[in-house]
Amino acid sequence: MLKNLLNLFFPKVCYACSHLLTDNENHICTTCRHNLPVTDFHFENNNTVEKVFYGRIKLEQATALLKFEKKGIVQQLLHNLKYRSHETISKVLGEWLGNELKNVEGYSTIDIVIPVPLHKNKLRKRGYNQVAKFGVEIAKALNAEYIDSVLVKTTATKTQVFKKRISRWNNSNEVFAIKNKVLIKGKHILLVDDIITTGATIESCVNILIKAEDVKISVATMAIA
Repeated sequence: MLKNLLNLFFPKVCYACSHLLTDNENHICTTCRHNLPVTDFHFENNNTVEKVFYGRIKLEQATALLKFEKKGIVQQLLHNLKYRSHETISKVLGEWLGNELKNVEGYSTIDIVIPVPLHKNKLRKRGYNQVAKFGVEIAKALNAEYIDSVLVKTTATKTQVFKKRISRWNNSNEVFAIKNKVLIKGKHILLVDDIITTGATIESCVNILIKAEDVKISVATMAIA
């Protein structure tokens, strides 16, 4: 009875299509789950994420869970995550990708998971880093440590997804810094973010993280545009 009353006044809807969920569905409806454009990059040799960063930064492994298309399901998910306070999406996607990566040999040596940080002003306004729970769940799956105190964002920038390519590149220069380098010395780090567009943000973060001694870096994101 109580559950039915809650569903009446606070109906559970799919974070991707906004349709009502059935009793057996959680967060994302069955139809949307089947229609989500999964990449499977971490299972394949033809890895688009690795190609994005080839010749720019050295990565041990790189993957993205989903393909981002304008006006598509993934865009709706990320919009709800970032701007409508549906932080649960981050957890769901982290559990999903974590369960896959724990069976991939290249990710078995991950020691630490680090999220791409938000500037303190944006973090205060939004109330959470949209990739935090994504990273936490992946860390759990890989038996790794989650640390968000090493990489910091020192300059506030506007959202990157819909900016032109050159503008995104310029906005990613000199905006990150490293703290507590001793925490990551000699470690294999998995850097996590929500979406790869040009790759400029990830590249900037990696170039900061490699200032620590003897680190290896891999990358995992929710989506790639």
